[in-house]
Formats: sequence, structure tokens, C-alpha cells
Amino acid sequence: MLSRFKSAYINLGIHRQMLLLISALMLVSFASYLIVLNTVYSTYDNQMYEKTSELLNMSSFEIENQLKDMENLTFRVVTDEQLQRYLLQLQEEPSIYEKNVIRKKITNRLVAFAGSEQFVYSMMAIDREGEIMFAGNREGVPVNVRPALTKLAQQYSGSNAWYVGEQGELLAVRQFKQFSDSTFTLNDLGTIMIRVRIDRIVQEQVESSAGSQLIISDGSKIVYPEEPPFSRGQIDNQLHNSKPYGVISEPEESYFSARIQSPYTGWTYLHITPFDRMFQRIMWIKQLVTIIFIGIFLLALLFGTRLSRSITRPMERLLQKMRTVETGNLDQLGELPADPSITRAQNEVGLLHRTFNRMLRRIRELIDENYAKQLLIRETELKALQAQIDPHFLYNTLESINWMAKMNKQPEISRMVEALGFLLRSSVNMTEKVISLEQELDIVRSYVTIQRMRFEERLNFEIDVPEELYDTLIPKLTLQPLVENAIHYALEPKIEECHIRIAARLEGEQVHITVQDDGPGMTAEFLERLYQGQVQTRGKGIGLNNIMERIRLTFGPEYGIHIESEPDVRTAFHIRIPYQKGEQDHVQSVVGR
Repeated sequence: MLSRFKSAYINLGIHRQMLLLISALMLVSFASYLIVLNTVYSTYDNQMYEKTSELLNMSSFEIENQLKDMENLTFRVVTDEQLQRYLLQLQEEPSIYEKNVIRKKITNRLVAFAGSEQFVYSMMAIDREGEIMFAGNREGVPVNVRPALTKLAQQYSGSNAWYVGEQGELLAVRQFKQFSDSTFTLNDLGTIMIRVRIDRIVQEQVESSAGSQLIISDGSKIVYPEEPPFSRGQIDNQLHNSKPYGVISEPEESYFSARIQSPYTGWTYLHITPFDRMFQRIMWIKQLVTIIFIGIFLLALLFGTRLSRSITRPMERLLQKMRTVETGNLDQLGELPADPSITRAQNEVGLLHRTFNRMLRRIRELIDENYAKQLLIRETELKALQAQIDPHFLYNTLESINWMAKMNKQPEISRMVEALGFLLRSSVNMTEKVISLEQELDIVRSYVTIQRMRFEERLNFEIDVPEELYDTLIPKLTLQPLVENAIHYALEPKIEECHIRIAARLEGEQVHITVQDDGPGMTAEFLERLYQGQVQTRGKGIGLNNIMERIRLTFGPEYGIHIESEPDVRTAFHIRIPYQKGEQDHVQSVVGR
């Protein structure tokens, strides 16, 4: 059997061998700890319970002897011949004055009884008419419980009854029964209520050690003390515990509790003792066992960790490579440290590493091929889009120059010609696909110079661009077509002055450029059709879709143009591009990104 088990263990995988070995060590450690700990706890609890039970038996015996004396006191009071005679006279005497005299005699008799008893807090007799005679402390019996006490005495019909109040007061209650010739009758003469000083009884009879506490409960209320040192919930848990002993846990210290039930009163005596003060040796054994278990656990943990690391370390490195591939950053794979002992190993882990490395090399080759194809496709798309630019503006400009030459013969013609020449050079030279924002604004200024000759004071043009954004890279002929669009659709239909404004601002790592006019604007339905490419524009120049496509091809699909328009108020083209600075020799690298 042993050899078969050994053979089965050897044939298991390394991971299962590790789990089986660690589990076996932990089970042995845990079983050893449980055996020793149960032995310690058993000895500990037995000693605690035996010692506390002895103390409780003695304490409860002495306390109940005093309670029996109080019960005998109530019997002596209700059978006292003078009190019997006085109470009977109260029922037969019609005179109020005489009744008061008799009640005074009853009070004096009660004082005589109470004065000789050290454990009596107060005495109170209630006659058949509900009148009260006091002896001792007049606050001894709360007013709100007196009817309940009278009813309780009637229920016991001459026998002694114990009552525990809401504030922990203990009262002995008995009914006066008329008797003659030493025989009782059923006639009710009144009720006697004696409040017992249970605190003095306990303190005198119980010799408490430092930190020990005695709690007495009748099952529903706490008889002693008036203010228990523990919460009512903790006390109830110990009173209703299935075992005759238990533990009360406090932040500062833990306490051991033991209980017994009195056969005389039915009360439960609960004795609570601090752990550390009485059984320091047991606590020392418990700490020793805990230290031994911790040592065994650490030894098993160290052994299991070393075994686990020898297996999981290669797996972790392979997982790290997989996560790097998942992010798409294959260049970082070369920065990861290589372990020749793993890749050269002939086990399953080494085979996985070698297969994974071959797969990565093939992926790189495929990516390089695909990247070259994408660059070629993007370059072709850019050229195709740029080829759509129709030089119709040249004809409009020549017509304006011709009109100015014939009609005005002004020197402003030279400025128009210069502006036209600059525009022609900028439009024809398509080798520069991305230029600086300053160069793009120069193209716009040349275009506006020519248009001002045509529209004069009707064209109000403004540029609000910070100088620190002048070197921002932007696709060529992005702003000029938008200004041209504003003149066609905002200025030409109007007679009054038209305001066209270009503004730019930097937000984080992005540049926001706005081309805005105060023309007739566009409706929401028209804008939606414009975005979908369903609107046929009047011009033949660079369309809005052309500009948007060039921005996306240059910088990525997250950039482009957003249009805001309010009918009869304004139209604004919001261009969003990354904040990238560079010179003309850096343009090609930006486009190829």
C-alpha cells in the first residue's frame, strides 16, 4: 500500500505534488494545534468552573439564609397580635380620628420591627382602605408599583412573595390574614411590603476577590447589582448559555462566567472572574501552544513558498509577456529580462516559453507587413483627396483683378496679385501635407486680402490666435476653405457687414480652432444632412468632408471638425487637433505616425 501511494505521488504533476504536500503539512499542524488547544481549554474551563462553583454555592447559601430571615420577618409582622388587632379595629372603627390614631400605632409598631433589622430598607403597610403606614425610608416603595404589589400579595394569599423592581429594588410582600385562637381565617386585613437591602446582604456574605463580580437575576430582571458592570445583552447571553460557564469579551480584558440556579428562589447566580488574574499559568500554556503552532505554520509556509516559486516564477514571466502583447506594445518585450534556464529547460514550462517566442516573432513579421501596406494606402488616400481641390478660386480672382484694372486703375492691384501668387504657390505645392498654424494663417490672410478688394467694408475679418500656438502642426488648406465657405454662405447673401473670426486656444494636449461667422446659419436638420454627406454644396473647392477626412487620416479618428449653428445668428466650425509642434522637416514623420 505504501509503495503504491508513493508511486502515485511521484506520477502526479508538480503543481499537484506541491498542493498535496502543503495541504498535508497544514493538516498535521492544524490537528496538533487543535488537540493541544482543546486539552488546554478543557483544563482551563474545568478549573475555572470548579473554583467558581464552590464560591457560588457558598455565596448563594449565605445570601438565601438572609432572604429566609427576611421571609420570617414578614411572617412575624403579619402574625403580630398588636398589628392584627389594630388592623381589625381600623375596619370596625367608624371615627376618622380614631382611625388616624390607630394608624399611628401601626406605624410605631412597624418602626419597632424595622429598627432591629439591618437589611431592611423600609416597611410599608397598606390597610383595606388603601391608607399607607411607613417605617424607614418613605421612598423605599415606588408609588407606581404599589397596586401591583398589593395584587401580588393577594395572589399568594398569605404566603411570602418576592418582587424585583425596574431599578433593581427587592421587595418582600405578604398579605395580612385575620386569625383568632392561633388559626388563620380568609379575611384580608391589608398588605405588608418590605424593601430588602440586597446590596448589604451580598456585600456582607460574599467575600469577593479583586475584579470578581456577582450578578443575581430572577430570569427577567437583575436583582443585584443596580448597575451591572456589563451590558444586559452580555449578561443575557451568559444566563441562557447551554453550558454552565462561558466567556465575556471586553476590549481591555476577558472574563470567565459561571452560574448556578437557586432551588429556593429560582434565581440565577452568575459569578464573573477575570481570566488573567486567576489563571496566569493556563494563559502561559495557551500562548506557548500558539507560538508552537505559528512556528509549524511558518515552516510549512516557507517550504511551500520555495516549492511554489520554483514553478510559478516561469509562469509569471510568461504571463507578463502575454499581458504586454495584450496591450499591443510589442517593443517592450525586448526590455523584459530573459532567463536562459527557463527557455532551455526541457519540461512543459520551457516548451511554452519557446513556442511563445516563436509566435511573437511571427506576429512582428505580420505587423511590419501590415504597417507598410497601411502607410501605402494612407499615402494614396491623401493624394486622392488632395487631388479633389479644384482651382476655381483662380478664375474668380482673375475676374476681380480684371474688374479692378478696368474700372479703378488702383495700386491695390499689386496687393491682389501678390496675394494671388502666394495662394497659387501654396495650393500647387502639395509636397508639404502638414504645415504650421502660422503658415496656414498666412494663406488665410492672402485670401482675405483679395476678398476685401471685392467686398470692402462689408467684410470684417479678425484673427485671435496666441503666438505660442503658431508652430502647431495642421493639415495644409484646413482653415482657408472654411473662411471661403463663410464668405460664400454668410457674406454674399447679406447686404450689411459680416464678421468672420478665427480663434484658437490650448486645452490640455489639444488645440481647439474656431472659424465663426454671423451669417444666416443652418438648421439642425440641415446640419445632420451635411454630416451624412447628403448636401450638394454650391462651390467647387475643398469640401467639408475632404477637410475632416484629411484631419482624421493625419492625426487619428478621435480628431476632426464639429459644427455649431444657430439660424439667423451664427455658424461656428470647431477644429480639434493634437498640440504637436514642429518644423517643416518634421512634417513627414507626423504624417507617417
